Amino acid sequence: MTQTNGLAAYITVTAAYWAFMLTDGALRMLVLLHFHTLGFSPVQLAYLFLLYEFMGIVTNLSAGWIAARFGLTITLYVGLAIQVAALVALSQLDPAWSVAASVVFVMSVQGLSGVAKDLSKMSAKSAVKVLAPKEGGGLFRWVAILTGSKNAVKGFGFLLGAGLLAIAGFQTAVWAMAAVLTLILIGTMIFMPSGLPEGKRSAKFSQVFSSDPNINRLSLARMFLFGARDVWFVVGIPIYFYSVLSDGTHDGNRAAFFMIGTVLALWIILYGLVQGFAPQILRAKNKDTAEVVRSAILWVGMLTLIPLALSAAVWVNAPGLTAIVVAGLLLFGFVFAINSSVHSYLILAFTSEERVTMDVGFYYMSNAAGRLLGTLLSGVSYQVGGLTLCLFTAALMALASTLAALRLRQ
Repeated sequence: MTQTNGLAAYITVTAAYWAFMLTDGALRMLVLLHFHTLGFSPVQLAYLFLLYEFMGIVTNLSAGWIAARFGLTITLYVGLAIQVAALVALSQLDPAWSVAASVVFVMSVQGLSGVAKDLSKMSAKSAVKVLAPKEGGGLFRWVAILTGSKNAVKGFGFLLGAGLLAIAGFQTAVWAMAAVLTLILIGTMIFMPSGLPEGKRSAKFSQVFSSDPNINRLSLARMFLFGARDVWFVVGIPIYFYSVLSDGTHDGNRAAFFMIGTVLALWIILYGLVQGFAPQILRAKNKDTAEVVRSAILWVGMLTLIPLALSAAVWVNAPGLTAIVVAGLLLFGFVFAINSSVHSYLILAFTSEERVTMDVGFYYMSNAAGRLLGTLLSGVSYQVGGLTLCLFTAALMALASTLAALRLRQ
C-alpha cells in the first residue's frame, strides 16, 4: 500500500469509527437516563448494560479470528450494520411493557450493540498497526490520535444523547441515529481505499490465544484498568449527579439530563484529548518499548491513589463535596487517559502484523471483561454503599491493574 493510500484508508477507518462511537455514547446516555426516570434501581440499570459488555468479550475473542480469515473491512462494515439494526430494534420498545420485559428486551438490544462496537473497534485499532509509519514514533502517534479522537467523539455522543432525550424524546432520538449511521455505512463502503489485509482462510481459531507473556499480562492489566473506570462511571456517578441536580419535577429532570450529559461529555472529551497528546506528554518519540512499559507501571500506580482519596472525601462528607468529586474525576480522567493510550500502543508494539487482529481481539476481550466486571460492581456497590463504595472499589481495581503491569517484561 502506498503512503497516500495508507493515509486515505486511515482517515476513512477513523471517520467510520467516529460515527459509530458518536451513536454509542448517545445510546448509552439515552438508555441510562430514560430508564432511571422510569424508576429503575441502580442494579437494574447495571443489568441493562451487562449483555452489552458480555457480548464484547465473546465478540473480541472471535472478531480477531474473523478478521484474520475474511479481512478488516468486512468486520468494520458488519459492525456498523449491526449497530443500525440495534438502534432500529430499540425504537420498538413499548412503555406499556413490564419492568422485566423491558429489561430483557433492552439487554438483548444492548447485546447487539456490544457486538457492533467491538467489531468496529478491533477493525479500527488493528488497521493502525498495518497503516502507521514504522519510524519516528509513528505507531504511538497514530494510535493515540485514533483512540483520543474516538473518545472525544464519544463524549459528544453523551451530550447528544442527553440533549436528544430532553428535546426529541427516546424513540425519535433512536430513529435519527439509525438514519445517520446508515448513511455513514454507505459512504464508508463507497470511499474505502483498497489495500487493507483481506484475510487468510487458513487462520485457525486456536491462534487467538497468545503464547506471549507480555500480551497476556498487558491484557490482565487492561481488564482491571477499565474495571476501575466503569465501576463508578456506568451507574454510580450519573445517579449521584442526578440525586444532586434534579428536584423531581419535569423541568428539573430535563435540566438534570443536560447537566449530567454535559459533565460526562466534558470528562470523555478531555480524556480523549489527553489520549491524543499522550505521546507528547510522555515525550515518547525517542523512547523504546521498555521505557514505555516503565511509564505504564508509574501511571497506573498514580491512578490508584485518586479514587481512594475521593472515596475518603465522600465518606466524611467533605465541604464542597460535589466540586471535589468533579475535580477529582477530571484528574482521574487525565491519569486514566495516559494509561489507556500507553496500553493501546503497547499491544500493537508487542504483536506482529501477522497476528495483529488476533492479539488485538484477545486484548480487547480483556478490556470488555473489565467493563463487564466494572458495570456489575457499579450497580451493586452503589446500591450497597453509595458513591463511597463505588470509588473504593475503583481504587482496588486500579491496584490490581498495577500489580499486573509490574509483571510486564521490560
